[in-house]
Amino acid sequence: MNNSESLRKNRQFQFVYKYGRSYANKYLVMYIKENGRGINRIGISVSKKVGNSVVRHRVKRLVKESYRLHENVFNSGLDMVIVARVGACEVGFYEIERALLHLAKLHEIIRIYL
Repeated sequence: MNNSESLRKNRQFQFVYKYGRSYANKYLVMYIKENGRGINRIGISVSKKVGNSVVRHRVKRLVKESYRLHENVFNSGLDMVIVARVGACEVGFYEIERALLHLAKLHEIIRIYL
């Protein structure tokens, strides 16, 4: 993630949850809040309800890689929190990628829709 940083602190996540807007689909929920910087900050959250640590980490890697591959089409200056739903553990990379791009289109934060 060249032009992006990670959200790491709980208060950063809570700020985006509280003041951001959200859209959801079958596999992911995306919260967006403008941050006034020139870079995006992304946080990925996967609950214990999704599965054990191996499954949660796999889902997190899939979401992170989907974002990394399409990072150049996202608008800049955003704080994003992506929450994986329980159904995300049963699908592969392409479904997660499609879900991420779908949510980006709903938020209108993507330059082109692939």
